Amino acid sequence: MEKSVVGRNEYISIPELEFYDIEAKIDTGADSCSIHCDEIYLNENGTVHFKLLDDSHPNYSQEDIVMPVHKIKKVKSSNGKSEERIFIKTAISIVGKTYMAEISLTNRKDMKYPMLIGRKFLEKRFLVDVSLKYKKKV
Repeated sequence: MEKSVVGRNEYISIPELEFYDIEAKIDTGADSCSIHCDEIYLNENGTVHFKLLDDSHPNYSQEDIVMPVHKIKKVKSSNGKSEERIFIKTAISIVGKTYMAEISLTNRKDMKYPMLIGRKFLEKRFLVDVSLKYKKKV
């Protein structure tokens, strides 16, 4: 399988959630993908309720999103602290292709990019060229 090349930052889309051209940091140091959400909580029926991004992002719609919980797992954040996170499973479009991904829901309000693409998603699919930035809008 031939690997696609991505830059250190890319625009990604999450078609199922109707979010397009979200800035993402390609982070080979991160194990998993994560996206900035607000008002995250578990429902008793095995679903998660959240609002994607915040009012500083142009794609913010204030819509409540409810999706099945894929898994709940402890994740160590960049500051070294571990926290339990809820993961959803959905398709991500990046550099013209679409793949299924596990995405953790977390508050990234103080981070520069609303989305991280981690190495588990990248492996066997992509090569990262750090000299590139935003190779292609999806």
